[in-house]
Amino acid sequence: MSCVHFTSDAQRRVWAATPLGLSNEDAALLHSSPPVTESKLRRLRLLAESPEPGIRQSVASNPHTPADLVRALAQDPDATVRAAVARAETTPPEVLQVLAADPDVQVRCWAAVNRTTTAAVIGVLADDPAAEVRSLARWRRSVEAQPATV
Repeated sequence: MSCVHFTSDAQRRVWAATPLGLSNEDAALLHSSPPVTESKLRRLRLLAESPEPGIRQSVASNPHTPADLVRALAQDPDATVRAAVARAETTPPEVLQVLAADPDVQVRCWAAVNRTTTAAVIGVLADDPAAEVRSLARWRRSVEAQPATV
């Protein structure tokens, strides 16, 4: 059980208002990830062949999964695996373009909200037969049309 559930609203307000004094870059340096090794890449390739869709989903969502493996998982027979590929921010735009035409609505929904999906693909998804896909694509276009805040 996490102690976060036991903090009060007042405590959370104080934490939110207290600057840490670190830039994002400095914080990243303090909490760096271990290097990606050939061994890790071999494990990802092995796990991508698992008969369990949940394990293949984990591989699809791993930011270190090689692009050729992401492309292969985008063709997975299980829609939940393809949805994990569509959801991953490291998925190449050309793979997201393919997933935007996926027969599964959830896969297309994830493609619509992925930050790396191109504007052209978002335009196609804005005319999708499924209302939820159209809604997400139109929301995405509206968000991108807003001026950036500093």
